[in-house]
Amino acid sequence: MAPSSTTDAASFYEDEKNLKLLCDFLRSSEGPAVREAIEMDKRVYYLKGEKLVNFMVEPKKGAKWPKDLPKFKTRQEAIAVCKELCNYQYMHRSEKRGKGDLVISRDRDFDESGIFTWIYEGDKSFSHLMTTLLIMGFLFCVCFPIWPNFLKVFAWYMSVSFLLLIFFLVTVRGVFFLFVWILGYDFWFLPNLFDEQLGFVDSFKPLYSFEKTKEGQLMYRIGIAVAFFSFCWWAITQPSEFDGFVSAQGDFIKDLYAGTLLSDVSEADKENIDKPKMGSLEDLLAGLESSDDPEEELLSEEAKLEKMMENLMDEAEDLTDEE
Repeated sequence: MAPSSTTDAASFYEDEKNLKLLCDFLRSSEGPAVREAIEMDKRVYYLKGEKLVNFMVEPKKGAKWPKDLPKFKTRQEAIAVCKELCNYQYMHRSEKRGKGDLVISRDRDFDESGIFTWIYEGDKSFSHLMTTLLIMGFLFCVCFPIWPNFLKVFAWYMSVSFLLLIFFLVTVRGVFFLFVWILGYDFWFLPNLFDEQLGFVDSFKPLYSFEKTKEGQLMYRIGIAVAFFSFCWWAITQPSEFDGFVSAQGDFIKDLYAGTLLSDVSEADKENIDKPKMGSLEDLLAGLESSDDPEEELLSEEAKLEKMMENLMDEAEDLTDEE
């Protein structure tokens, strides 16, 4: 049973194991809010000492305090435990050098007005599990040449589907933005989707943004509107050309999924890459006719045929020598 009196609570956190349990709670999603910064070229999480003490004395609304940890009755208790956190190096005091930039403070004592950076990172079991899965996934991808055929086909379909999904999403976002922008508003679906500074989950927040456009864009909106409606008019009045465009896109997607995007000619050239190449009779005749040598222009037809036969014999001898 967890201690309930003030004396029991103070003595409870004197044990480092119990102090570590408190750190696990404070570093969890139920703990106090923290901010990100860079300290010694490393991303860290920090908070103000006053906010930490306030949370320990009176947790934020909705936070579930663990049943096996005694609560703090006074601020003096919380401050005393915070000092122990600094002594056991679960956190250290820092100073702001700039926006989002911290340095370790020479003053190591806990004070509510100071800034404190977490050293303790909490339970690393999930992080170790994800690292193991990442390594296994990397090795799995490296072994792609020995995959069974059905896995290769599945990977190809998944890659093509993901590529088409990204292309469709980008296109739809752009079309919706353009259409609403013509009306005088900025509308973005998933506005932070391509923000490299945000995490994976935060990239999908908020779902959309809707704001009035800045002044001075009226002429641009009119020009884009004319171009857009001109395209719509062309698509309606020239159905054969537009249908051909749509049909070509459908064939492109089919070839993409079937893995036959390269033409048959390219595939044939790939298969015959090691075979010797010999020009056809038409190519040889065309080469003789297009010759820039003035003496050859004076040759008769019989001389041209005789020279062509000599060239063929020379090429045949070269092939025989190579074999």
